[in-house]
Amino acid sequence: MKLFIIAGAINGFLAVAFGAFGAHALKEKLSEKYLAIWETAVQYQMFHALALIAIGILMSSKILGPVSSLNTAGYLILAGIILFSGSLYVLSLTGIGILGAITPIGGVAFLVGWIMIIVAAAKFAS
Repeated sequence: MKLFIIAGAINGFLAVAFGAFGAHALKEKLSEKYLAIWETAVQYQMFHALALIAIGILMSSKILGPVSSLNTAGYLILAGIILFSGSLYVLSLTGIGILGAITPIGGVAFLVGWIMIIVAAAKFAS
């Protein structure tokens, strides 16, 4: 529970920092293509940082409780941030195209994480 709130806050902080870094330090160094990729990584990191905080709150409240599906969702979303956003950050900085093959794995982790939130809510409703 606490882990996901802390992980969400750290990732929110990093998304703001990386966003500012991209807008200021990288603006003149990266092509438009790679700057857009950087911005996508920042956006997805922030969206999913908020999801991690929500999962932590849901687990610690009486809304859904500490459902194991929420735990799985939290770890999948955290993995998604690392694989999706992380691979896009490195791709932007290095131009190594093969890193783009890792990004969809992170995207799938995001999708399955969101499905696990649905599963948790469906379990609670029954």
